[in-house]
Parts: sequence; structure tokens; C-alpha cells
Amino acid sequence: MDATATAGFPRAFTQMPDPRRNNSRHKLIDILTIALFAVICGADGWEAVAEYGRAKFKWLKTFLELPHGIASHDTFGDVFARLQPDVLERCFMEWMKKMVQLSAGKLVAIDGKSLRRSFEAGWDKSGMAHMVSAFVAANQMVFAQVKTEGKGQELSAIEKLLRLLELDGAVVTIDALGCQTEIAQQILDAHGQYLLQVKDNQPTLHQKLQSLFAEATLERFAGWEHDYFTETDGGHGRVETRRLWVCWDTSLLGELADQWPGIKSIVLVQRTRDVDGQMSTALSYYISSLDRRTRAKRLASYIRGHWSVENNLHWQLDVSFREDERRIRKGHGAENFSRLCRIALNLLKAEKTSKRGVAIKRQKCGWDNDYLLKVAAA
Repeated sequence: MDATATAGFPRAFTQMPDPRRNNSRHKLIDILTIALFAVICGADGWEAVAEYGRAKFKWLKTFLELPHGIASHDTFGDVFARLQPDVLERCFMEWMKKMVQLSAGKLVAIDGKSLRRSFEAGWDKSGMAHMVSAFVAANQMVFAQVKTEGKGQELSAIEKLLRLLELDGAVVTIDALGCQTEIAQQILDAHGQYLLQVKDNQPTLHQKLQSLFAEATLERFAGWEHDYFTETDGGHGRVETRRLWVCWDTSLLGELADQWPGIKSIVLVQRTRDVDGQMSTALSYYISSLDRRTRAKRLASYIRGHWSVENNLHWQLDVSFREDERRIRKGHGAENFSRLCRIALNLLKAEKTSKRGVAIKRQKCGWDNDYLLKVAAA
């Protein structure tokens, strides 16, 4: 197998156990490599993957063994339906550690996404797959992901995901669902810091923060050890102003402070929007293990950065990879195809010689085999 062709994804996955019998006609590494290359080039299902393999057979044969040619689309589907997601995820994470270094202050946003057409029948969506991803904002890459046991079970998936991570001082942001004492402790145990949004799922804490900041705002934060930051941006008839206050005196929470491990600060964010003259204001509250060394401006960047997972991951998976339209439902197929898409997205973003967007990069990979190898080896 050619060293250039296998420098990226294939080498990281060569030790994966094959879920099939020993007399299988097609080698697992060939199936994995073709599937990844096909997804990078635009394939959105197993039929497209097999068709890509047939179209590129002569070239693929120069570095893959392919003892019985290209597998059928049914074979691709069967292999990925049986391939254990946990095993694939471990290989994925080992490979990602070489691409993305987690370090002190680096933002890791954890958020979930449903694979909307992965259920068996229109009248029963209980089998729909839901994925929770850890997204490193600085690199705009998925670092790890796990499947939930169903909608509403994201909390257990977050706990499982955190057990996989060594955070090394990275800052983890999670929306209100992850605002749990157990989650906060897990992040600290993984040597990370947390910044958790507080909503009505923590009613006592939420009400306390509301009353504290309401009083402080009226008194212009007199007597509070705090920091403040504001920024304004907009366009296309919309102007948004964000104001953030952070206070490091967590004793203001009283006994509630003792319930949250490592808590060092409380945060208020006020967002004011002017959309074509229509004004609206929203308040958001956060708790964090970050101390006074992390000023308001940095906290604002973390909070805004959390939503990059929507723009830089979920949106691209839906638009560039058509994830919400995909009808893969057999076994672990939907989850594993989703992971292939995230691997492909990471590789496309890691390749910096082309300044084009993801969609055009995918097309170029389909046209130019040398560029595809450059992406795969990123």
C-alpha cells in the first residue's frame, strides 16, 4: 500500500477488528478507505460509495489490494452496520489527538444533533439516531462524538463523552442540559474548566442568579468584585449588542455555592437586538470554574464560541454533507456514516493550501486524485 495514500486515515485505523468472518472477500481496510474517500468526494450513501469505488478502481488498485474488486453497496452497508461504533470512535480519537492538541484555555463546545431521517418508519421516530460531539473551536474540528440512547438521553451521552476526554486545562462549554453537578465534577476530574449555562432545569440556582444580578444592575454593581465587557456587531438590518458581567464572589450564592464543585465565578450576558427597528433583549446566566484571571472579554469569546458548533459543524453537516436527508437505518450504519462525515469534514478543514469552502474542496477531491491524497494526509 502506497505510503502517501495511507499517511492519514487508513494508517490510524489499520488495527480495527473486523466484525465479519475470516473468509470475507473484501479487506476491511479497503472498505474503510474507499468509504472515507467517497464521502470526502461527495458520496451521501452506500450506493454512491460503491459507485465511487467502481469509477476510481484503477487508481485505487495502485495502493489498495482489492483482491475481489469493489464491494457492492450492500456489503458497504452491512460492514458499517456491524462495525462497533465504540471501536471506531477510539480509533478516531487516537488519530484526532495527533491533529488537535487540547491545552489550557482552548474551547471545547459540547452539543448534540439528531440524524433526522435515520428512523425506520415515518410513524415511529423512536429509532432516530442522536449524536453528541465535542467540537474544538480553535481548529473547528470534531474531537470526539458518541451516540445517545434516544432523544432526551443526551445527558448520559455527555457523561460518556467526558469519560473519553483528557482536557488538559481546556474550557468546556455546554448548554443548560449539561448544567449538572456531576458534569461539572467530571470536567474537573478530566483536568478541564467548565462554563455552564443555567436555565430552569436548575430552578433554585437560576432564580438566585436572576435576583442577584437584577439587584446588582440596579446598583450599577457597586461593591461587587467584577469585570465588564461589551461588543456590537451586525449587518443586513440587524444590530446586536452583547454585554457581559462576571463576578468572582461566589459566596453571594450562599449554600448553593457549596453544591457546585470548583465554582469560581458567576456570569450575566445581556443580548440586545435591533432588527429593522424592532428591539428585543435576552438575559443568560452562567456558572464557571474559571477564576479572576479569566476576564470578561475572554468569557464573552468562550460563550460566543460555543455557538460556533452550530455554524461550523451542524450547519456544514446539513448543507455540505446533507446529513438530515440521509436515509441510512440499518444497525450502526447511521452513526458510523455520521462519523465518516465528521472525519471528512475535519480533513477538509485541516487542508489549508486551498482557500475554498468545504463544498468546493469536496468537488476538487473528486476531480483531482493528488489533491484528495493531500486532504487524506492532512
